[in-house]
This record gives sequence, structure tokens and C-alpha cells, in this order.
Amino acid sequence: MSVRELTCKEVVELLGDYLEGALPGEERERVESHLAGCEACSTYLEQLRTTIRLTGRLPEEPSAEACEPLLEAFRVWRAR
Repeated sequence: MSVRELTCKEVVELLGDYLEGALPGEERERVESHLAGCEACSTYLEQLRTTIRLTGRLPEEPSAEACEPLLEAFRVWRAR
């Protein structure tokens, strides 16, 4: 039985867990397989790594006021 390839949108949704090492082995392999053949997703992954390196982790949870614009942006993006 062959495993369906991930779409770019699916990979983007998994990259947080991927970077944290929280994906199960098979799912991690699927992400890595996609990244090996997708320049756009590989570039996005490197941008995430750079952002994390430059900003570090937030010391505490951001306020609801700070989160709401980001959550709305993600809602619009997912609706596409």
C-alpha cells in the first residue's frame, strides 16, 4: 500500500511539530520526503528556523490582544 504524498499546506501545518521533534517516525519521513522535492517548503522551513534562532522562545504566553490578529490571519489562510 502506497502512502499519499503530503501537500504543501499539510507540510506547513506540520512544521512546528517537525522542528520540535514531535512527529511520529512515519509522519516525519513523509515531511522530509516532501521537503526534499519542494523548494518552496524547504525555503519556508529555513525561514522558520531563522526566526526561531533570532527571536528565541517567548518567555511567557502573549496577551489575547497580541494573539487575536495572528489567529485571524491563520483563519483567513486556512479558509483558502
